[in-house]
Amino acid sequence: MSDRLSVFKTYKLYVGGKFPRSESGRVYEVTDSKGNWLANAPLSSRKDARDAVVAARKAFGGWSGATAYNRGQVLYRVAEMLEGRREQFVREVADAEGLSKSKAAAVVDATIDRWVWYAGWTDKIAQVIGGANPVAGPYFNLSSPEPTGVVAVLAPQESSFLGLVSVVAPVIATGNTAVVIASEKAPLPALSLGEVLATSDVPGGVVNVLSGRTAEIAAPLAAHQDVNAIDLAGADEGLAKELEIAAADNLKRVLRPQAVDYFETPGTERMTAFLETKTVWHPTGALGASGSSY
Repeated sequence: MSDRLSVFKTYKLYVGGKFPRSESGRVYEVTDSKGNWLANAPLSSRKDARDAVVAARKAFGGWSGATAYNRGQVLYRVAEMLEGRREQFVREVADAEGLSKSKAAAVVDATIDRWVWYAGWTDKIAQVIGGANPVAGPYFNLSSPEPTGVVAVLAPQESSFLGLVSVVAPVIATGNTAVVIASEKAPLPALSLGEVLATSDVPGGVVNVLSGRTAEIAAPLAAHQDVNAIDLAGADEGLAKELEIAAADNLKRVLRPQAVDYFETPGTERMTAFLETKTVWHPTGALGASGSSY
């Protein structure tokens, strides 16, 4: 019996809940830590970036309008789906980051736990950073967080899976939608994550995953007038400065690159970075010794 031919996986972008090839038709070779060929990944263009923003904006209304509890259920479902494909991601992370199988398994387990961690925060963050404010007058003064909108996310370059999820999950947990640029040299775990999102309960367009040259894709996103914020986690110092200047044109929120140990339990900083605070004043009437005037 003759040996079977290998069936190689075709990696595609994940935009608007669908799996397009790059608009340009370009691909680039992805290799492991030893230089061995792994796959051809789509080389995204500016047009792909613009399409992803359109998809993210279209999804924003429904996602931000969902209850926080429901968003938590959806994020937990992503963790469930990742658990079912654990061995695939262990293999991809090991190849992408040059890790042993045991170390790659630890990364994947931490990544699944990270989804669960943020799933638990969706209906609690409002109580932590919102609330009633004491004011000198007959008013209720209430502050509550609201999502910023469409967030461009430059995923970390070295941590292709745990780092990726650590910057994407807080963005969508708080009701934003995301356009994600995967690690340039190790995009395969991110592209496979798109397959998980498509088969979970995450609505199409909430997370859009692009692969290719980080600087090439990030430039149009930083200047895009319908992108409300940008996370520069995967940018080097020079690129970060250029993107921050471009982002200033429409006053985007910018989260600058910082040294992060993604294995550490995160705080709330990445969630609050992409939240706005809405404050509502409501009259209580004249309060005195005899009580309200209502």
